Amino acid sequence: MSPTLPPRLQRPSTGAVLAMIVLGALAVHGLVGTGIDPSRLLLAPERTFRFLSSAFPPNLERAPNLASAMLETIEIAVLGTLFGVILSLPAALLAAENTAPSRLVARLMRAALTTMRSIPDLVWALIFVVSVGLGPLAGILTMTIDVLAFAGRFFAERIEEIEPGPIEALRSTGAARRPVIFGAVVPTAFPSFLGTSMYAFEKSVRGAVVLGLVGAGGIGVELNVAFQLRRFDTAGTIVLLILATILVIERLSSRVRSRLIEG
Repeated sequence: MSPTLPPRLQRPSTGAVLAMIVLGALAVHGLVGTGIDPSRLLLAPERTFRFLSSAFPPNLERAPNLASAMLETIEIAVLGTLFGVILSLPAALLAAENTAPSRLVARLMRAALTTMRSIPDLVWALIFVVSVGLGPLAGILTMTIDVLAFAGRFFAERIEEIEPGPIEALRSTGAARRPVIFGAVVPTAFPSFLGTSMYAFEKSVRGAVVLGLVGAGGIGVELNVAFQLRRFDTAGTIVLLILATILVIERLSSRVRSRLIEG
């Protein structure tokens, strides 16, 4: 009787083999079809060093304007996160099967959230730039959609993980759907909601920086102009400002989440 092979040594299924073949073919086609020139990779360290040499020391002549643009980026992230989280709660209640009016409604809402997540932020930003014009409003709307799609999914999953006891206890007393939601569902899931919202804010700050590259306001606009004009010392200043801001926000967010977990 032959010994049983451990799972990692067992023969993969036909589907797994086909998936590996497809991925391998895509990788080979990508390397060949994109025409990657190895000489460009060899020149990359030298060019990167020249960029870093030009970026330091940072140029502080436009520090007040850059700080104002960074503040605008944070405001875009704050407003986008706020609006997105507010919209995420009703969306999650409709997407979770234990709180949705019907399974069909839950599936439709989940499909809507998946569709919104499937479209990249930059595409949403371009759509809103066309719709409302250049500036922070396009960035706020983009971040709202991004947070709604992101937080709505996690809120719905947390709602479905709630123990049914408190919900059934309220329902047994004849409580209507709204008292059950705000008396049992929301209080139980609130710490998770708050932790997810803080993470969504961190994500929004990083996303809002990139949105400026397509004209949706914030520090990204300044960064794009600095690179186009090859003012690498100004670009270095902006990169350092972005890095410091994100590190501070992530640190504060981590402390908030730690307090929630300890509580």
